[in-house]
Amino acid sequence: MTVVITGASRGIGKELINFFLENNGQVIALSSNPTKIKIVHPKLQVVSADFNDMDAVFKAAEKIKKATKEVSVLINNAATLVNKPFNEISVHDFETTYRINVEAPFFFTQQLVDVMGLTKTAHIVNISSMGGFMGSAKFAGLSAYSSSKGALTTLTECLAEELKDKNIHANCLCLGAVNTEMLKQAFPGYQAPLNPKQMADYIGNFALTAHTYFNGKVLPISVSTP
Repeated sequence: MTVVITGASRGIGKELINFFLENNGQVIALSSNPTKIKIVHPKLQVVSADFNDMDAVFKAAEKIKKATKEVSVLINNAATLVNKPFNEISVHDFETTYRINVEAPFFFTQQLVDVMGLTKTAHIVNISSMGGFMGSAKFAGLSAYSSSKGALTTLTECLAEELKDKNIHANCLCLGAVNTEMLKQAFPGYQAPLNPKQMADYIGNFALTAHTYFNGKVLPISVSTP
């Protein structure tokens, strides 16, 4: 079982590495700052990839296709956040947010489809946010981030339809508050009820089992939304 995790150098992404290594997975972890991962394991391969650079995204996908014959699980976890009032969001802020949160996972997934679902059902898990979940509470300053995460939820539904005949299922988890660096950036001083390991354990188990029951689902995973 080969698992690909993006945004793996900190928080939930880094804890996901540990989860899958403990569950006998062959892990390929991607990060724009791979030296921060600091996990040494014979079943771990670290790939440098800046998701704000589309050339780097395509090169990372090529490395993965050369390194493994089949990807069983893809977790699109990499994300960025800008916290500014709507009237202060620049074109650069907006384009960077959408490139990392939507464009990069779109094309990264596209490049890996050929090595997924070859012998058993593969599972794409997109990590969104309660900010991108329709009908949830929204917060000032997060218009670019939340709207990009909303786009990722819709992309998930599209992937489920597009890939259903390729033995690939796609689901999306919209996470509530977890004590990560990104949460501190969005809500300074707020203490979330969950830590990254707790959420990573849930996501990991979901990635391994939920495609048996779900396809194209956008699920809120939230004890607390600030």
